[in-house]
Amino acid sequence: MEDSGGKKKILCIDDTPAVRLLVKRLLSHRYAVFEAENGLEGIDMAADLRPDLVFVDLHMPYLNGYEVATRLKTLLPKTPVIALTADISANVRERALASGCDGYLSKPIDPDEFQERAEAFLGGEKEELQDDSYRAEYQGLVTQRLEQKVRELTQALEENTRLSRQNQELLVKSQRRARLLEAAARVSQSITSILDLNALLNATVDIICEEFGFYYAGVFLTDETGEIAVLHAGHGEAGAQLLAQSHGLPLTGASMIGAAIQSRQARIALDVGEEKAHFRNPLLPLTRSEMALPLLVGDAAIGALTVQSTEERAFSEDDITALQTMADQLAIAIKNARLLHDLEEAHAALLRSKTYEAIALATGEAIHWVGNKAAPIPGSVTRIREDLTRYLLAAKVLLESASAELQEHKYGVLLQDAAERLTAQAIDLEAARHALDALSARQLRRALTVDSIFEDLAIIEGSARSILNIKEDLIGPARQRQVQAFPLPEMLRETVASMGIPDDVVEYNFSADVPPVQADRVQLERVFINLIKNAMEAMEGIPVKRLKLTVHRAEEPRMVIADVADAGVGISPEQLDKVWMAFYTTKGNRGGTGLGLPACAQIIGELGGKITVASELGVGTTFSVSLPAIV
Repeated sequence: MEDSGGKKKILCIDDTPAVRLLVKRLLSHRYAVFEAENGLEGIDMAADLRPDLVFVDLHMPYLNGYEVATRLKTLLPKTPVIALTADISANVRERALASGCDGYLSKPIDPDEFQERAEAFLGGEKEELQDDSYRAEYQGLVTQRLEQKVRELTQALEENTRLSRQNQELLVKSQRRARLLEAAARVSQSITSILDLNALLNATVDIICEEFGFYYAGVFLTDETGEIAVLHAGHGEAGAQLLAQSHGLPLTGASMIGAAIQSRQARIALDVGEEKAHFRNPLLPLTRSEMALPLLVGDAAIGALTVQSTEERAFSEDDITALQTMADQLAIAIKNARLLHDLEEAHAALLRSKTYEAIALATGEAIHWVGNKAAPIPGSVTRIREDLTRYLLAAKVLLESASAELQEHKYGVLLQDAAERLTAQAIDLEAARHALDALSARQLRRALTVDSIFEDLAIIEGSARSILNIKEDLIGPARQRQVQAFPLPEMLRETVASMGIPDDVVEYNFSADVPPVQADRVQLERVFINLIKNAMEAMEGIPVKRLKLTVHRAEEPRMVIADVADAGVGISPEQLDKVWMAFYTTKGNRGGTGLGLPACAQIIGELGGKITVASELGVGTTFSVSLPAIV
């Protein structure tokens, strides 16, 4: 842990970098200030650091400030824990004290008051909770949250159990189907490998007729009412005509198909002229014998298979055994095809749900991101306004006691006019001057510095630039494309030159036989500017920077690959898959919007190419862009 140098240690736990920066700037001249960006990290740091004072934000993701305060008071009962929040809801102070906090400060932070309050809390000042009902309410909330977590874990366990059971059932079904396939004849092996229902049924009737020499074969499936068997596949021209007529048979004993489905047993008509249940079809005039085989899945009959021959007594009881096995496998194949269809529909529904969820999440992340970037601006503006008022008042006081010549000087007149204009800004000049006069010279130098003003301006500028940069990252990929052919090496050299990168940093490796690419040049320049800029930022602080640009033919025909490689710090494996996510950035507080790489991926995808990344920590990162070429 960092050495405090004998100073008292203060830990600030807040998920907003600007707040942590402000706390450090206000207190680090006197205390050793440490930072944590979330509750779990803060608890670990507190246990190791043993700070003299802890500031904790009440609203943080995963583990909120109330829970952090309760845990800290258990670990460090004598260490004051102070709530630091922008929450203005009713009784927030009482809820904070009930959770274990010893005090409460609101955001935005008042620089003058904040330092005094920190010193007071370190000196033992403590706020007391007057109404114990808030403590009981908080304990109830903690209990409810614990119960909710238990319920969530229980539901997750039950869901895992259900999925495990479902997977086991699917495994058993797959094993059974595999055993049937291993024991089946060539016909069965051919039909059970087809998972598309229509393709399966059409292939079945054709293969049966071809392999067994039958006159006709057809597959009937029961409809939703359970009263009619509808033809779904038929062999030959007769089958096509019957399908066009939406041929169906009632589930009664008046037809071989209806009788087989009703009884769940095979039916044979050795001479259709003598079989009352045979349906005499004018499109099949040569039929002399027929066998109807129920399609059984468990105890349920989902339909029936009819096979017909031009010969009388073409079927025997032995045929029933062999063909019923085939029919059983067909039934299972039909069920599997239906399950696959249902699974695909469920997957599509889940994908739609996840898409909507991702859109909502991205929108929420965008709002949260913009809010975090904009949050420091009001406080910085307030401080600049106060500093400017003090400087102008100081100038006004000096001019009042200055000579007439100095007062009439153009600079003097300018400063006097500016000071008088403060009144128009609804500023109480008398109160402001009284507060300024009350400060000693040392306090005045500490409270009023030009560096402080420029720091606040830098905060405003950085926040504004980050927010404005989103516009180009979001709108850029959607611009109308103007596709043209041009040499990629030439464009890369021009792009590097426009960015002002020193020649000794860049290494070019362009193959001589690279054909021109087919792309939107403006959009593609945006992609490579982003990639090169990222590469240079990844090498910040590295003594020897090396940017390598390579262009060569791809193994895939009509494609060209451009690599942008750096010798930077690299990207960890757990971060590598996240770089394409909107608003995710590996740059920390260095100003990245997290939209650059997603925008690059979108542009390259719309151009018919693809972009990939490979990285190794401590070695560097390579982005590879594949683009269509003109050959």
